[in-house]
Amino acid sequence: MRSALILGGGVMGLSAAWALSRAGYAVRVVEQDPVPNPRGSSVDDHRLIRHAYGAARGYMRMIDPAHAAWSLLFQEAGETAYVPTGVLALANAPNAWITDSRAALRADGHAVEDLDAAAIATRYPYLSADGLADAFHLPSGGVLLARRIVEMLSRILARRGVDIRRGHATAVDPARAGLLLRDGTRLQADLLVVAAGPWAPRLLPDLATRVRPTRQILVRLAPPPEHEAAWQRAPMLLDLAEDGGFYAVPPVAGTPLKIGDHRFAPTGDPDAPREATAAEAAEILDFARPRILGLDRYRVLSAAACYYDVEAEERFVLERLGDRAFVMSGFSGHGFKFGALLGLALARAAGDASLADSLPGWAAGATPPPPGLLDALQQENAA
Repeated sequence: MRSALILGGGVMGLSAAWALSRAGYAVRVVEQDPVPNPRGSSVDDHRLIRHAYGAARGYMRMIDPAHAAWSLLFQEAGETAYVPTGVLALANAPNAWITDSRAALRADGHAVEDLDAAAIATRYPYLSADGLADAFHLPSGGVLLARRIVEMLSRILARRGVDIRRGHATAVDPARAGLLLRDGTRLQADLLVVAAGPWAPRLLPDLATRVRPTRQILVRLAPPPEHEAAWQRAPMLLDLAEDGGFYAVPPVAGTPLKIGDHRFAPTGDPDAPREATAAEAAEILDFARPRILGLDRYRVLSAAACYYDVEAEERFVLERLGDRAFVMSGFSGHGFKFGALLGLALARAAGDASLADSLPGWAAGATPPPPGLLDALQQENAA
């Protein structure tokens, strides 16, 4: 039996471990913190999954296979950690992202409903339509319950006999598929996967020229009583204001309402505290105040910092590090939705050199899926 060593216990590392175990590998995961890792980018209440992707049609077309991959995982887990919500996209000025999304979605046959200010005010009484320049509603899309998914993966891996070891890696040896841990332990396998999130650039100098860690702020809220029911039925909200837009995740499945901004900080130290300052939280609330009516009556439950690994063009890095290793990186805030799919793709590419060579372009959203990549996934879901 071939062996695999995975550095990182976030959604990418655990998804790769799950897929490689399914492919017959004896898998070991090394993670510096407990799993689920409270400092990990993956461990939050939710992540969004949606077809609306601006001009990035490659990622738009990865969404259906991503849903199929999650379905496969949920079947094995015996539970579903996904809540459909749909998408509401708004802009207070002409916006390329909305224009490009609408064109791409309609070209691929997705139902996009254009909305005016009157429709927004009627359908979503908790929102202000003042200054609205453009809006659409997309019925597909929803919320992945991120923390539950990471916990789910941990339980599945335990049942599969995957060893999850606590350890802090100080060096990576791609040529030998090995790791050096801070306590002096050396680990080695037939295959190494580096999925260390915002810590990965510290270990891979070449990656550090392409991917940086960033600090993002999110605020969790409780709506006032008169809007609770409406928010629980709400679509995800993408407000694309030019002077500082925000996104909002509705309070589904007992989670809080969450808002954050679309910008990426210049850089960040992933070992820094996860608490957000009052000023950071206030800035996010200021972005949302013009759009969410009566925001001052919403109760702030908490605010936190999340650290992402961000590639300059927000394109995923999934590629070989020599003949015996892969790196999974650069997932910013939109990679979680593809975790299960990318894990399955890596597991297939690990045993197919030509597929491995084609993987980087597809993962970057730049090329169609390599021939045969998604066949097994489609067959398993059909079964």
